[in-house]
Amino acid sequence: MLLALGLAGCARGETADCAQGPASAASRNAASLTTLVWSPFGRQEAGWAVYEPLIAHEIGTACPAASPGFAASLAHWQAAHGVAATGVVDAGGFGRFRSLWQSRRPFVAQSRAACPTAPMEASLAHVEAASSYGGKTILLQPQALAAYRRLVAAARADTPSIAANRQLLQIFSGYRSPDYDAARCAAQQNCQGVTRAQCSAHRTGLALDVYLGAAPGFQPDSSDDANRLYLSRSATYRWLVANARRFGFVNYPFEPWHWEWVGGGAS
Repeated sequence: MLLALGLAGCARGETADCAQGPASAASRNAASLTTLVWSPFGRQEAGWAVYEPLIAHEIGTACPAASPGFAASLAHWQAAHGVAATGVVDAGGFGRFRSLWQSRRPFVAQSRAACPTAPMEASLAHVEAASSYGGKTILLQPQALAAYRRLVAAARADTPSIAANRQLLQIFSGYRSPDYDAARCAAQQNCQGVTRAQCSAHRTGLALDVYLGAAPGFQPDSSDDANRLYLSRSATYRWLVANARRFGFVNYPFEPWHWEWVGGGAS
């Protein structure tokens, strides 16, 4: 069924020839897209559909994940990055994507040495009410806020559905003080490092959680797999995957809503 849907995408005019490529690899991707049992970020998941937009962007294809064209582009990327060129998404090969994505987040390397010192709150800028989800008080480093404003303006200019819903891309979490995070960790006893960490990127004032919607019955930042999958399929998230790096933002792949400003236009 997934393969059929993928090939249907080609008929709608994908930029690549999605029907050309290794059929056996496409069949394996079609099967594992929702069934692969693995723990790419430390918590067991089923399937890799949540990560499909990031993978497709990385390998430079518009082909659906279950198509031969996707498998061909993946095999080409794998060969260029020292991974067995199978054209198949699997737990082993995915590690190369994860390492690459995490390497683009300076906070990851910094926190391995020592948790970064938080900025003085007086140096942070207040996010305007129109950009704050639910009217929350949100603080960010001024450079990150300026880049965020440029990103939102571009997203609304490019995508009618984002322009039509002013809640999309509003910020629901920005700077969080170390004391705040420590108290929340202690109260909720859930800082295992996957969905919440004792040393959070939010302490830098460069990380922001943006509203992408929510699956029925879930909060916007629910890490439930159903919500993450719903968000990964949204037009807003896919716009971010394709464009956010032009404004200096990179994603924490486990959380579609979490983006970090790394300065300028990221390479």
